[in-house]
Amino acid sequence: MEDSERYISATRFIAAPPETLFEFIADPAVQPKWDGNNNLSSAAPGQRVHEVGDVFVMTNVGDRVRENHVVEFEEGRRIAWRPSPVGETPPGHLWRWELEPTTGGSLVRHSYDWTALTDPARFDRARANTPETLRASLDRLAAFAEAATTGQ
Repeated sequence: MEDSERYISATRFIAAPPETLFEFIADPAVQPKWDGNNNLSSAAPGQRVHEVGDVFVMTNVGDRVRENHVVEFEEGRRIAWRPSPVGETPPGHLWRWELEPTTGGSLVRHSYDWTALTDPARFDRARANTPETLRASLDRLAAFAEAATTGQ
């Protein structure tokens, strides 16, 4: 399998400033409210990410608890993490969000990179992530941000 097949992304304009969107992304307790993959169940409040090295815990659908190890962080602009079962070394996949200010809002890129994933038992699940599933998260984030900023 080519590395180009193991890195996917989707980009969209969202009519909200990067700082507003970043708050929704960097706070794990909020993520299940707009996740377009319908994979996230819950996260305890008080885990807002602030820097590389932070670890937040998320419960996925099916009660699978995951630690998410933050490996990239620039406040308001970029965040990426590597998930793993609790207490285990991350197996190699990465979720990334990049936000760029633009006129009237933000250009937001969401990517999933599994070029470093070495566990073949996880490949089918990794393949299930597509540009369309990433776009669903972008679309739901946009709707969530719009509702939050208009008070609806």
